[in-house]
Amino acid sequence: MAAHKCNIFMLAFVLCGLTYVFVRADIEYTNHVKDAESGAVDIAPKTNIGASLQSTKTEDQTQTAEEERQWEAETNPADAPSDNKADHVHDTMQNLDSRPAPYAKDQTQEAAEEERQWEATEVKEADHGPDTMQTPDVPPPTPAKDQFQEELVIRPLHSGDIYASFQFRTMWDTDFLRGSKVSHYRLFPKSLGQVISKFSVRELHISFTQGYWRTMQWGQPFLPSPPGAELWVWFQDTVTDVDGAWKELTNVLSGIFCASLNFIDSTNTVQPSASFKPLGLGNVTDQRFLRYAVLPREIVCTENLTPWKKLLPCGSKAGLAVLMKSEKLFHSSFHSQALHFRPVCQDWKCKSTVWELRQTLNVVFDLHTSGQGKREWSLFKMFSRTLTEACPLASSSKVYVDVTDNPQGELFELSPTTPLLSQAVVLGDRRTYSVYDLTNQATFGQTRSLNMLLRWRAAESGDMLRPLLHGERYVAGYGLQTGEIHTLMYNNHPYRAFPVLLLETVPWYLRLYIHTLTVTSKGRDNKPSYIHYQPSKDRLRPHLLEMLVQLPPNSVTEVTVQFERALLKWTEYTPDPNHGFYVGSSVISALVPSVVAMDTNSTRECPLFSSFFPCKEESSYFMRVYTEPLLVNLPTPDFSMPYNVICLTCTVVAVGYGSLYNLLTRTFQVEEPSPGLAKRLANIIRRLRGVPLL
Repeated sequence: MAAHKCNIFMLAFVLCGLTYVFVRADIEYTNHVKDAESGAVDIAPKTNIGASLQSTKTEDQTQTAEEERQWEAETNPADAPSDNKADHVHDTMQNLDSRPAPYAKDQTQEAAEEERQWEATEVKEADHGPDTMQTPDVPPPTPAKDQFQEELVIRPLHSGDIYASFQFRTMWDTDFLRGSKVSHYRLFPKSLGQVISKFSVRELHISFTQGYWRTMQWGQPFLPSPPGAELWVWFQDTVTDVDGAWKELTNVLSGIFCASLNFIDSTNTVQPSASFKPLGLGNVTDQRFLRYAVLPREIVCTENLTPWKKLLPCGSKAGLAVLMKSEKLFHSSFHSQALHFRPVCQDWKCKSTVWELRQTLNVVFDLHTSGQGKREWSLFKMFSRTLTEACPLASSSKVYVDVTDNPQGELFELSPTTPLLSQAVVLGDRRTYSVYDLTNQATFGQTRSLNMLLRWRAAESGDMLRPLLHGERYVAGYGLQTGEIHTLMYNNHPYRAFPVLLLETVPWYLRLYIHTLTVTSKGRDNKPSYIHYQPSKDRLRPHLLEMLVQLPPNSVTEVTVQFERALLKWTEYTPDPNHGFYVGSSVISALVPSVVAMDTNSTRECPLFSSFFPCKEESSYFMRVYTEPLLVNLPTPDFSMPYNVICLTCTVVAVGYGSLYNLLTRTFQVEEPSPGLAKRLANIIRRLRGVPLL
């Protein structure tokens, strides 16, 4: 018993000793972290952490001063020339960022000492030339091979709604396609990089859209997209089996974005001959490596937004992505998220290329569906969140607010105000934007939060300039046998005609009568200058129709074609066949004249040499317009008939076969009739008297 108690005391003593050691180490580590956070950095390794703080500061300041003098002696030779001083100062200051700073008594004194140190360094380094950087001890800084930028553009619409467009761009200088395996990913998403490398993709464009963009009410979007899901890909010319790579790629992307892209097959895939040229660098014109498909019935939900946000370097934890709250984004009139991958120039000289990954998200918040009833918007009302910081990995993080229609502040009031203004020609129109730089801490103010507020002052927003190019589409006819597709293209330019390229993709179960194709403008026939038609094959491929049509100024061009509805097999109908079958949107591509060059006012005072030809900078720009998708009813059998047949058959079997079965299996027995009441009473009396029964 005594030995047992001794063991218990020894164990308790050991535990107390270990606890004291861990607590002491934790206290020392905490003090060390606090000193590091206050600006104290230990250059030499310390053996006694619990020494006095004052002696440590003195030793470190002395050692830091000695290292500074030694570093200046190594990097500043006496016989260095004085050419190219500014470049050397810039490079040297970048190298100084990695050096440790000395201890300071407080923040004010530390800032003052640091400012004097920078000033002294600039003066000293300005006397030396480029030979200083040739020393082997201080190599020149290597430029980053990848960078990330984020932007948010807010545009008040004339209808009172708010259009918000997120832009995230990741640039990476690497080689995906020359056999070199890329194993290190910093900003570029690894899941997407492996897919691009495996399937030799040169350009990838994918979008998921819920709703239809109302061009006549909202104007032109920055990046248009059709309702549903759209995917078009340019493969490298080294791909031998394009169809096989396309099929595998759609299945992989279906898993990445949690979408129904696996339903893309040969029945809804086309190979355009003139549309969807590469948007990046490269003169690849062989259409054999292009595939285009659209799923107009695809429903966009939170499960598609979540993997899209995970591709961002900061995810949804910091930067502009914190505003992407699902319940707010999908409670809107229009929502579209897209991803574009292409090769672009690395610099303005374009001597080398880099890969650009651009993620965009466009959303339109309706004034009436929000339930507020006030013409007042803010970041918190739109997204239920505010901005507190930029993405730490972003080299640029800005918010743009379109104030073109509000030069004097008579239309709406924007707060907080910013002195930064930017002008740019967007979609052929010169626009003015108020810029909020999130990398500047002064943008957030004392509250450390940015919540921009737009308050309308005028009841009406004025008349909106009609878009120069607009498209519509509808189905005409009656019955379930034949019909007619009408496509309308509007040219609202007052005096300029321009050609457009129309792409029509029609499923195989709508059998087009191509001899009924008519194109009319202002009541006259408008003969297309180019027509490419690929007929469909039942259950193999759809119809493909491409036309190059000249649109007269201030006109409406109508394209009509008749079709016949096919009768599908009963296994080819959707679970809700009476809802109808969707037909993808028509695609209109054109070089549209710029609004900047559409100045018809010849009475305004201007130099004569600049007013002879009505042409200015940015005379035309490329635009792609999508029409509405079609909903077509097909001859649908009565799918309740099998139920009726089953009920009728069961009734016949129960009545007919049941009666016959009873007749064949039932046995018959002769039963004597029961005696009457008088006879039964007489027998009772006879039984009592002991007389035989009757």
